Amino acid sequence: MTNTAKMLSYRKERKNKMACRILFLIIILGILLSTINFSYAKEISFTQDDRDRLIRLETKVEEGTKSLEKQMVEGQNSLQRQIDDLKTFMLWGFGILFGGMGLLIGFVIWDRRTALAPAVKKTEELEEKEEKIEKALKELATKDPKVAEALKHAGLL
Repeated sequence: MTNTAKMLSYRKERKNKMACRILFLIIILGILLSTINFSYAKEISFTQDDRDRLIRLETKVEEGTKSLEKQMVEGQNSLQRQIDDLKTFMLWGFGILFGGMGLLIGFVIWDRRTALAPAVKKTEELEEKEEKIEKALKELATKDPKVAEALKHAGLL
């Protein structure tokens, strides 16, 4: 068999399969359409009782809507109060925190000054004594050459 003959036989098979599928679909559609019951629209009368029931339903819906709106407003007001209370609490908390930090810094500075005061006083006393000793040694160096030589080696003369 040549290629063209193979192609022709393939096309015939394909056409046959397609025809079978279409026939199958037509049969299925015929069965479905034959089993469907068609219903016709009927006029339904709307009675006074139906109208009254509808009016009662509308009033209940309006009352429920109003109740829900009232609850939502109350919920929003409650939420706003809680937010305001939280803001106030945070402001007080930060105020106390920063106030405490300021007091702590002030105490540290005051404590440093009071702790250093005795050391500064002692240093001043020692400097005065040093000056007096230096003065006395210089006077002694004018009278004694050995002391003068020792002061020169120490770098005081």
